[in-house]
Order: sequence, then structure tokens, then C-alpha cells
Amino acid sequence: MVMRAPSPVPLTALPTRVTIYEVGPRDGLQNEKAVITADTKIEFIQRLGAAGLQTIEAAGFVHPGRVPQLADAEKVIDGLDLDAGRRHPVLVPTVSGLDRALNHGVRDIAVFASATETFSRRNLGRSIDESLAMFAPVVQRAREAGVSVRAYVSMCCGDPWEGPVAVEQVVDVATRMMDLGCDQLALGDTIGVGTPGQVRTLIDAVVAAGINVDAIAVHFHDTYGQALANVFAALQSGVSTVDSSAGGLGGCPFADSSAGNLATEDVVWMLEGLGIATGIDLAQLVSTSLWMAERLGKPCVSRAVRALAGNDRQQQSAPAAEGVAVS
Repeated sequence: MVMRAPSPVPLTALPTRVTIYEVGPRDGLQNEKAVITADTKIEFIQRLGAAGLQTIEAAGFVHPGRVPQLADAEKVIDGLDLDAGRRHPVLVPTVSGLDRALNHGVRDIAVFASATETFSRRNLGRSIDESLAMFAPVVQRAREAGVSVRAYVSMCCGDPWEGPVAVEQVVDVATRMMDLGCDQLALGDTIGVGTPGQVRTLIDAVVAAGINVDAIAVHFHDTYGQALANVFAALQSGVSTVDSSAGGLGGCPFADSSAGNLATEDVVWMLEGLGIATGIDLAQLVSTSLWMAERLGKPCVSRAVRALAGNDRQQQSAPAAEGVAVS
């Protein structure tokens, strides 16, 4: 018998529903060398929405010279139905980027800081203090316009240049970001070095600093194969928003040691196995990731995609059983 879904066995003290914050169209594609057309990105986002994803990070209004793959942000946003009941957040680091986004009807933005000075300078060309000063008017003007703001904090578990990152360092940047007026905090393990105990300790410290656990999201890369375990640790801490990327697409263009994002299909398989609702059609999501993989010319790294796609091939090639009673 081919398994198409996990057997749900709920565990106590976990959220009953989890929001998947899909980052594939932005974070997943931004590091691709070959230019992906806006039409392909739009169709990718539409397919993800049809699979049940309600929050899909669609683009980045950043300087095209820094991230060329995101240079078509306006065209991508213009190709989406922003009134369809789904959220399509975009990355916006500056006031000029915010103005561009607002002019195209964007209602959800994200700003991104680093827990470490080195990555802040490599990613934004500014110190942590300078980056927060840059974000302050962006957040203020976004809130005045009725736009929700997510705060990303990267390098929360380790930095390829600075090594281990102290929890207190992360808490400091996280609280300062939220004090600007952000609605949600996404804690990012950008190079995938975190482990479950580290994740729980970090979340507990952020909550102790006054940030409500309902406002916390987690964003894990799977460099060392720890991302799913880290998600489970976050769930145990009460977090109910998880970032992931369809097919496991992604990586950070400014951190060479950053492997792909945690695959959305792998997260959904685990959550369904825990009896946690996501509202996502896993089969349709797998089909979408395979469709995108064809356009990128490379296979999906998602284990769930490979397993389910492999099961389909086995089912199609298996000879029909004759004279066998099955009960």
C-alpha cells in the first residue's frame, strides 16, 4: 500500500492550528542565478494559493543591483489579485521601497535586521544601529498607512563570521525591532546551525523580554538537517507560525553557508501527523513544487516531495494484481 498521508497522532500541549508563512517565491527564488520571469513567479504564487497557502511572501522591493532576481517586484505584485483573501507580504528595507510597494497596493511588508554586526554590514551595508534607524520611518509610515509589518531577525543561532550568537544579543535586536511598532517577529536561523534546545531557550528568552509568543514566527534553514526538529521545539514553546519554502527552495545570497529553507511539504507532513490543521492540500502542493522544479531545471530537495512523487511513479508502473484477495 502506498502512503499518501501520515497517520495523525496528536500530542498534548501543541498548537491546534499552525500558519505556514510561505517564502518560496521570494526567499526561495532570490538566490537563483538564472532570471525567472515575472509570469513564472506569478503562476507559482497562484498555484501555491490554490494549494491552500494563505500567506505567501511574493517579492522584495529592494535595490535590483543587490538582488537582481527581485527586480521585477512591481510586475509580480501587479499580476496578483490582492483582494482574493490571501496575504502577499513583500520585503521592504527603505522608505523608497515602501513607497514603491504602497503605490502597487501592498498591504503587508517585512523589514529585516541581523542579530550580528558582520552580517548586518554584509546584507544591508549598515551597522545594527544604523539599520534600525533606517527601519524606524518605514515601520511608522507603514503603520500609518494601515499596513502590517513583520520584523525578521537573521543569524539568531549562529553566524559564519562571528560564530555562536549569544541569546542576549538576539533578544536585544528583537525587542528593539518590535519596539519600532512591528506586528510580528520572525526568528531566523539563517545558516541552519540551531538545535532544539537552543531554539527553546531563545524563544523562552524572547517571551521573557515581553514579546507575546503569538507574535513570534520561526524561519529555519536545513543545513544540518535540524530544521524539522527545531520547528517541533518551537511548537512546544507555543509558536504557531512557521516559515517554509515549497520544495525546499532557497538560500541566502549574502551567506554562502546557508542551505535551502525548510521545505513546506516536509512541515505539512509532520504537522498532519501531529493532527495539527494547516488548511493545505499536500498533493496539490507537491504538484506545484514539481512544476517549479521543472522550470528551474533541478530536482526538489524536499524529502516529502521525492517520496510522494516516487510513490506515484511506483503506483503507475506496478502491474495489476490478479487473483489476489485483499481485506
